[in-house]
Amino acid sequence: MTQDQYRIVFEALNTGFLQTLRLFAATLIGAVPLGLVIMFARRSAFRPLSGLMQALSWIIRGSPLMIQLLIIYYGPGLAFNWHPWGGGEAGRFSAAVTAFVINYAFYFAEIYRGGIASIPVGQEEAGLVLGMTRSQIFFRVKLIQMVKAIMPPMSNEIITLVKDTSLARIIALQEVIWAGQKFLKGTQGISGNILPLLFTGVYYLVFNGLLTLLFGWLEKRLSYFR
Repeated sequence: MTQDQYRIVFEALNTGFLQTLRLFAATLIGAVPLGLVIMFARRSAFRPLSGLMQALSWIIRGSPLMIQLLIIYYGPGLAFNWHPWGGGEAGRFSAAVTAFVINYAFYFAEIYRGGIASIPVGQEEAGLVLGMTRSQIFFRVKLIQMVKAIMPPMSNEIITLVKDTSLARIIALQEVIWAGQKFLKGTQGISGNILPLLFTGVYYLVFNGLLTLLFGWLEKRLSYFR
């Protein structure tokens, strides 16, 4: 490729990677708190609610994210002739965020549940003896310990999310893989060239490397809970 072609390629990849980062950030912002809500609902003493959350968890975690993307984006239009996402890139992005948030919230809920289960029951009993409410025990005693316990599985799941964002191209969201694949198919005078697609791997490697360093630093900061 010529110097001008390299410039065209990296401008397109940078634009696509910004879309990938937007999807990644929006998913975390939505899925992290929603997962906590789902975890509480799953642990609820109200059987219909906990049963519903358990059934939804089985469906969401047991089916491919790609299928969920297709259902959320195309399903309302095909089933009810209703098009909530509208058209264009903004509509595809909204549908992708919705699918990713729902999917990852259920995975995060299971991680939270495991983190809570790892805390000795005696701590809650001691808090109740001291006159603390269950909400006070959770936020003042359990929460920080839970964060320490869930850090390794959460970091693994978040790194998986970075790679899973590439699935959004199934609904034509123009993320970084989509941008690289365009040059393989032919665009802007570049056709049949696999290099732009290979370059996308570097974007993922660098971003995941930075996340790995960040999570390693966070684990060290939380090491006083040993």
